[in-house]
Amino acid sequence: MSVPDVVYVVLGCGALAAAVLPRVVSGRPLSLPLVFLLGGLLVYLLNVPLPEVDPVEQRVWVLHTTELCVIVSLMGAGLAINRPFGRRTWSSTGRLLGIALPLTVAATAVSAWLLLGWPPAAALLLAAVLAPTDPVLAAEVRVGEPTDSAHDEDEVRFSLTSEAGLNDGLAFPVVYAALALAAAAGGGWSASWIGEWALVDLAYKSGIGVVVGLLVGRLLGRMFFRSRWPALRLSEYREGFVALGATFLSYGAAELLHGYGFLAVFATACSIRAAERSHGYHLVLHEFIEQVERLFTASLLFLLGGYVALGGLSELTWQGAAVGLLLLLVIRPAAGWAALPGSPGGPRERVATAVFGIRGIASLFYVAYALSQDDFSGLGPELWAVVTFTVLSSVVLHGIAASPVISRLDWLRQRRARRAGRTRPDPGDGGAPDERL
Repeated sequence: MSVPDVVYVVLGCGALAAAVLPRVVSGRPLSLPLVFLLGGLLVYLLNVPLPEVDPVEQRVWVLHTTELCVIVSLMGAGLAINRPFGRRTWSSTGRLLGIALPLTVAATAVSAWLLLGWPPAAALLLAAVLAPTDPVLAAEVRVGEPTDSAHDEDEVRFSLTSEAGLNDGLAFPVVYAALALAAAAGGGWSASWIGEWALVDLAYKSGIGVVVGLLVGRLLGRMFFRSRWPALRLSEYREGFVALGATFLSYGAAELLHGYGFLAVFATACSIRAAERSHGYHLVLHEFIEQVERLFTASLLFLLGGYVALGGLSELTWQGAAVGLLLLLVIRPAAGWAALPGSPGGPRERVATAVFGIRGIASLFYVAYALSQDDFSGLGPELWAVVTFTVLSSVVLHGIAASPVISRLDWLRQRRARRAGRTRPDPGDGGAPDERL
């Protein structure tokens, strides 16, 4: 029994499972990522002849595979959002990014510094790596397919999806700050890097990412829906793989100009959606990109389970586990709750939004990227262990809790709508999105 033959069998079973399982686990306290994570753990524990997984040594393929998965998921998230951009309509997103994200980074860095005894640069890196949220790992807490249904635009789903779409890119400046701090510590302490970091890594690269994304999205939206040449009006041909073209073009253009490609991809997707919000072509693009995203996510989580089975948590200490659990159970919920008073959602919605700060594929990308730039005093294995444990815990905790919690909120909306005598055009709708719960 050769390794390539087993890989083909596993890939085939995995692809079929990725198609079947979403309907099997729907509405249950279970998630597709959790199934694949446990599947990878079990298969590797059975000593099935599969390639070894070691992200510490195999950094290159981990870096680029997670990078690809993240940008594909960002395109899907942006295409799904139907809410027009505005200061009030996106106020929850702004609060999560402007208040919850810095609070989370600061509290996590301090926790790592105190509990783990790591140098400030490594503690800040861990906080930056774990900063991005990732709703793709729990489909119930993200906006669904791009339709006009109010059900997928409730405040919890919208806030978590839009937050993840933007903080995947906004974590990059913090990663660069950790790298700059590590370099400064290696050559004697100096604060001279802060000015350049603020100007280049924070302001310039973020601005370039957003501007490039909006320009590419507007250009493509105009081409897809309103081009004078029929051959360029791709919305008439319903070819979903165009979404990959838009993803790669936006990401590559931003990176060539030294901007943040993650921000560019999300901005491109939102701009394409805004070009013609009610057009059915968005559904075609989203369905294709979602299928690609599902395959990447399932594969990576299967391999993550294999990494755990092969001893990926051997470097984990109780202090590292404590930092991960503090982030998931205390720091993120507290920071989210502190950021959301005054937001459109009601108390129950604010609690759900604050609690479901899911960690996932983006964290794996960032730790691979940072360790490709600096070894952080040889703490690579420990960093991977803490990040892997945190992602693993997030997939389990949030994967089990997401469906019951979101179903409960949907039921409350339905009940309030019935009591108020409102009717819904879609019998499967979860209630009016502007209900405050």
